[in-house]
Amino acid sequence: MRSPRSTPPFRLPRPSGPDRSSRPVLFGGPRRLAALLLCAAAALFPTAPPAAAAAPPPVPGTLQGYDIGSVFSAGVSSGGYMATQLHVAYSGTFEGSAAFASGPYDCARGQLATALNACMDTIQNLQLATLEQATRDRSAQGQIDPVENLAGDPVYVFSGSGDSTVKRPVADALADHYGRFGARVQYNRSTAAGHAWITPLGPNSCTVTQTPFLNNCGIDAEGQLLGHLFGPVAAPGSGTGGSLIRFDQNTYAPGGSAAALSMGAEGFAYVPASCAQGSRCKLLVALHGCKQGYAYQGFGTRFVEGAYLNEYADTNDMIVLYPQAAPTTTLENPNGCWNWWGYLGDTAYARHGGKQIEAIMGMVRALRGSGTPPPTSGRTVLSSTDAEDGYVKAAADGSGAAVGTLEDLSGLALGRGTDGKVNRSVVSFDTSKIPAGKEITRAWLTVSRSSGSGDPWASPTGNRLQADLRTGCFGACAVEPADWSAAATVAGAARIDAFSSGSAVSTDLSAEALVALNRGGVTQFRLGFTTAPTGTAYLFVNRDAPVTLTVEYR
Repeated sequence: MRSPRSTPPFRLPRPSGPDRSSRPVLFGGPRRLAALLLCAAAALFPTAPPAAAAAPPPVPGTLQGYDIGSVFSAGVSSGGYMATQLHVAYSGTFEGSAAFASGPYDCARGQLATALNACMDTIQNLQLATLEQATRDRSAQGQIDPVENLAGDPVYVFSGSGDSTVKRPVADALADHYGRFGARVQYNRSTAAGHAWITPLGPNSCTVTQTPFLNNCGIDAEGQLLGHLFGPVAAPGSGTGGSLIRFDQNTYAPGGSAAALSMGAEGFAYVPASCAQGSRCKLLVALHGCKQGYAYQGFGTRFVEGAYLNEYADTNDMIVLYPQAAPTTTLENPNGCWNWWGYLGDTAYARHGGKQIEAIMGMVRALRGSGTPPPTSGRTVLSSTDAEDGYVKAAADGSGAAVGTLEDLSGLALGRGTDGKVNRSVVSFDTSKIPAGKEITRAWLTVSRSSGSGDPWASPTGNRLQADLRTGCFGACAVEPADWSAAATVAGAARIDAFSSGSAVSTDLSAEALVALNRGGVTQFRLGFTTAPTGTAYLFVNRDAPVTLTVEYR
């Protein structure tokens, strides 16, 4: 094995010989594969970053039950893979995920060579369509929660251009894989970050890949990822307003031995004062990368203190659980990576029954209160009423409005057509089907592209496709010319970002829009661009299937 001077710390040797895709990797392969996965993150514009990490000293304790309403995962590199595994395998529990410097769900398929050559490098094709089908098959067989749960879930993906450990096309595939299940993906690929967790507290410069793998890129990545997962977040606090609990992970390890799973004896949880005092809180499971675990060569709590999550926990009613992987004394996992390729013979590592997954799920259940079920919640997917859907076209000033006639042939029109008219579409939902007596917590629209021409989002630059909401109908519930300019109950209730194929999920409906949903009858949405495209630029949506409105409630 080369010295650290000549070999980047996360670069893994590849099998050599005529069949290097299947030939076993011996000394150094698992060792550096472990090193493989550390991390990254990125993106919000910075507030004034603190000068140094601050955290209360760990205190021995146990995981107690708190009032937790929602659960999310986040991780870097090997921790990014594990964060995705948790989210996909237990999508009934996890409502979203952030994954940095990693690839799609079960990319390795239990093979170290595939992990090395397809899920870090691009020597092998990672076969995204095959991964998608395998995920759907597992869902159908009950090995993971229903993949339908992923639709609309917020997912944050990060890849730095300076990361040569997990290459950009692998992270692209992660975003693509989630998109195939209807997740709302926000993908940050705007920095030159190396393979590292990006934090204002990082001692390293942005582009390097070296211990402690905490890089400062002059951005607040944590603010961006939490904002995408939760919605708007409050500015961070000091990160010292709560308790950092050190607990025994053996309690949650299947078989009672964390070491047997390549996990450490000790894990950590940051509990802000508000959560300890009974506030309804969120739970974020934060997973370090290789060589960042507490038990790895004295690394200690540097990730726990430097990840810039405790600061947001203090001001946003968020508990942060920091499970800990640990190195093995053998060559299986010497750098303390999370299990995303099936080491130690765990063939269920990415699904229900995976040993590390079940250990972490045990911690999550303990924090939600042993024996106390989470708040009753549910999800209803409503299809638009075809007889009440349609589109209206008019001049840019709204004059000369008329009902469009190509819905059956092409779908619902949006943007400026070849006739110079600007199209807006109206879709109608029977929202009385939302269960009575339930509090609506989230809702979003899903549309599917049928055809189009040009890019109306770029005509002019920054144009927005928004959904206006009307409690009841804009006019008569059948589409009529006046619908083009009729007043909305909530203008800009949601937006749909640019997409060129397949389906797109809107942003969550605003709080005002949730209140405006008509629990006693019809709610209509009018889709249209905020500015008339400057030239011919349009799309047709939902020719063969209705628009859907997904509503979550408790």
